[in-house]
Amino acid sequence: MARDGGARRCRPSVTCGVGTLPDTFRAAIDGHASAQPTEPFLIAPEPGIAIDYATLRANCIAFAGLLRGQGISPGATVSFMLENGLSAATVFLGAMYGGFVVSPINLLAQDAQLEYTLTHSEARVVFATAANRERLEAIQRRTGATFEIRIVDVDGIEMPAATPQRLELVGAGDPAMLMYTSGTTGTPKGALLSHANMLAAGRAVARSLELGASDRVLSSLPLYHINGQCIATVAPLVSGGSIVMPHRFSVSQWWPLVAQQRPTWLNMVPTIIAYLLNGPATTPEQAAACAHVRFGRSASAPLPPEQHRAFEQRFGISVVEAMGLTECASVAFSNPLAIGARRYGSPGTPLGVEARVVDPSGCELAAGERGEIEIRGSNVMLGYFKSPQATAAALRDGGWLATGDLGYRDADGFYFITGRLKELIIKGGENIAPREIDEALLAHPAVLEAAAVGVPDKAYGQEILACVVVKPGMSCSEDDLRAHCLRTLGRYKSPRYLRLVDHLPKGPSGKVQRLRLVDL
Repeated sequence: MARDGGARRCRPSVTCGVGTLPDTFRAAIDGHASAQPTEPFLIAPEPGIAIDYATLRANCIAFAGLLRGQGISPGATVSFMLENGLSAATVFLGAMYGGFVVSPINLLAQDAQLEYTLTHSEARVVFATAANRERLEAIQRRTGATFEIRIVDVDGIEMPAATPQRLELVGAGDPAMLMYTSGTTGTPKGALLSHANMLAAGRAVARSLELGASDRVLSSLPLYHINGQCIATVAPLVSGGSIVMPHRFSVSQWWPLVAQQRPTWLNMVPTIIAYLLNGPATTPEQAAACAHVRFGRSASAPLPPEQHRAFEQRFGISVVEAMGLTECASVAFSNPLAIGARRYGSPGTPLGVEARVVDPSGCELAAGERGEIEIRGSNVMLGYFKSPQATAAALRDGGWLATGDLGYRDADGFYFITGRLKELIIKGGENIAPREIDEALLAHPAVLEAAAVGVPDKAYGQEILACVVVKPGMSCSEDDLRAHCLRTLGRYKSPRYLRLVDHLPKGPSGKVQRLRLVDL
């Protein structure tokens, strides 16, 4: 299948003073399977399954053989619609190992988005549980798509007994994953990432967090999201570490898993942090187990400084805030591992990339000046699949990726995000960053979550709507919140409309989908 995301090619394998680093997933998995075959790689706690690196390699070889036995050639798209488990991990890594292009499907996708993703990606086969069979078959009837549906259990795929045929060579610049954006502001775009892109991202994270073979991450982030893929899976893979991967996040099971599995770091998003802060207290045994946790990492959405500090104070675990995009394999910025060097409210300094802030004409701005953030580096995507115009708009001259994020850098090189170009509220000609309103509301003691968005207004062009989730067991009126905003934001930036809601619409990573707030 032709891959026309763009002409940009990733550089081949790089050296690190100790020899050549693996530049494909096959090389990375083979290397660990030879060097440490019996060391654990993946722990699935619900069924009590653990696989080591030798088993991971065997599973990947068998899975590639299964695909070849179905007549699927390397380079074809292989999709999965699965919650976390051994099956999702096998499809994710096994497809790339065999030279196929994996395209994870968001389990939260609406039917229209799911239909577009499956047809646009030219998927040859979709691995799914029985619960999703009817949705997939309905898409086949509506579109005439011919992808095969393979029903599997969450924690195991039946593999062929026959020895697989010889696998074709895989190159560092070959496409490895086709990952679709959320599509909340329009048609989803398929970011095409190469082996080199994803491994570069994983290595950057591993270096910044000083990960080694003895490190183990607890992550419940789904394998159909870029954070669960490149941070929670690829970073441990390149460092030879291990992953504890429950089927899904559970407040009640989080700390028991920490006590049972003894991870050295936690991969989280702000939503997880908020729910843990409002969850049950840890038992003495669980609190003792926290001593083995070196740090937590939070990304995929801004982490409010109040929640950041509160989590660290309550659980005694420092949190490294970071940031990335699908288009750069989830890696762009990160705070330092050293506690004293971090900045609350900032995703940090550039990680494995170059970064700059530019004005609308593309001219670089000085420290403190606000504009759009651009990045470039070896982890930046090849392009958008079958979308040359979108690729040309995103990948600008010199290989700079336009992120769509607004912000600035301070004099020390730390970046601060103030909003998204498409989410900026323009009231009476003044630009208002929704995050400023979010953070003001989150400072109220009764507020668990908050998000603001612009809505049409005849007088001002746009007015401000804010949706608020109140903490369990607490009460708060709209009048209370309005008075709080007037004190902290002033009249002009205070929301005209306030809604108390049970939940905020989010993507799989926990990022609030602001443009859906108007429908609540």
